[in-house]
Amino acid sequence: MIDINESVMQFLLAFVVVGPLLGAAAALLPAPPGLKGKSPEQAVLRHGMTVTGAVLVAAIVLAVGFDHDQPSKMQASTDISWIPALDVRIHLGIDGISLPLLVLTALLTFLCALYSYFKMPAGPTPKAFVALLLVLESGTLATFAVLDLVLFFLAFEMVLIPMHFLIARWGGEGRSQAAWRFILYTLLGSVVMLLGLLLIGIKAGTFDMMALATDNGRSLTTSVQVIAVLAIGIGLAVKTPMWPLHSWLPDAHTAAPTVGSVLLAGVLLKMGTYGFVRILLPVAPDGFRVFAPYLAALAVVGIIYGSLACLALAKQGAKGDLKRLIAYSSVGHMGFVLLGIATMTPTGVNGALFANIAHGLITGLLFFLVGALKDRTGTTDLDTLAEETGAALYGKAPRLGGLLAFAAVASLGLPGLAGFWGEMLALFGAFQPAAGLSRPAFLTFMAIGAFGTLLTAAYLLIVVRRVCMGALPQDAPKFTDVRSYEFAAWTPLVVLTVVAGLWPRALLGLSDPAVQQLLAGGTR
Repeated sequence: MIDINESVMQFLLAFVVVGPLLGAAAALLPAPPGLKGKSPEQAVLRHGMTVTGAVLVAAIVLAVGFDHDQPSKMQASTDISWIPALDVRIHLGIDGISLPLLVLTALLTFLCALYSYFKMPAGPTPKAFVALLLVLESGTLATFAVLDLVLFFLAFEMVLIPMHFLIARWGGEGRSQAAWRFILYTLLGSVVMLLGLLLIGIKAGTFDMMALATDNGRSLTTSVQVIAVLAIGIGLAVKTPMWPLHSWLPDAHTAAPTVGSVLLAGVLLKMGTYGFVRILLPVAPDGFRVFAPYLAALAVVGIIYGSLACLALAKQGAKGDLKRLIAYSSVGHMGFVLLGIATMTPTGVNGALFANIAHGLITGLLFFLVGALKDRTGTTDLDTLAEETGAALYGKAPRLGGLLAFAAVASLGLPGLAGFWGEMLALFGAFQPAAGLSRPAFLTFMAIGAFGTLLTAAYLLIVVRRVCMGALPQDAPKFTDVRSYEFAAWTPLVVLTVVAGLWPRALLGLSDPAVQQLLAGGTR
């Protein structure tokens, strides 16, 4: 930790949240200020890379200046009255729960901007693409930084429009239907969520998330908590996505451009699970305890359902789409996150937060790799890919094949890589759930979840075998292997996946004190 003045930390956090919005406005100007290029299109793409790079640097400085000795304390806090009549405040802050998500969002958005600079998806003007990308980044970062329920809702909704247009205007086949399904599902869930947020704010007399967490539900009756958890939980579950509210996800991923899929899986899904941890667990613990067994049951159904769907897509002759398969795998992986949260234990919640970060790194890398395969072969259909590669990607493009195998084994939870710790801790949390929850029920959920890990290994290894492991004919033309800009965009994800797997304390040391305090009754 480097000692950085609190006012500087406050400025950095404000810049991280607002900077992308200013960058989006600048992207729409005739020429982005101070940037030159061979063409206006190149200039605006460079502008996007510059703004997201500046935001990433600010997020890293925030992480470096963060007081790691007090990760449960809200730091870089700004608290300004905005709408006095409703006691709505511009309240920002970060702790050990939100900081990793903030850095992950800034990193993935910068890598997407870097990738797009060299491989812009086909579609309308880059100006609109860059502006939408920056608005999406601002809304996501704000979701993890705000500490007011009304601001949380506004930030939560802010990402819908840019993601809708990224899918609808720069996506592939079926993009229009997928984009509309995405926004309709999430908007309907958000309407219900807003009612729950308003109920909490009105009954408790404040929308301030820190005050509500400290109160720990004491000013809310059990019936109010139950209604609020149900309403807010539906909105969060749609975004997560939890089975059976997941059906928008496979279509959205299949149709989205590569960078859209990376951000959707790596960042947007985390907004839902973050809301469960930041709002429902500390603000309405009694209401959450009522629904925890049902949440856990739906989580493990999602684990098995997602894995079986992936197995069906991975079978030879099933005409499975690789992007769609990875989308369904997200349903299973996010099931482990929800299971960890449902245990209401420090072990389970820490596992959920770790799995969030691991999923963002690994699935982001997988979607980048699938985008590269589509760029080289023109398809993501598994049968066609197997024919195009001769099931010998290792021979045609050894670095690309090696990275695909690495991402697959990381996703299936190989010990020593990031995917292992979160799911293991979620299962450990289910082994001994919080007081008041049925241990036999959670032991059953643990056993089902553990079986899901075997199914995950099965379908991912089938994919690797089908695409990578055939014999390469002597006259077979080789693909272009990993390009320099792809290497630059993917290397940070590979490195962080290894570092998080070998040194889990880097994340758990941040989240555990904050989680312990949150479950005990609020944050300071």
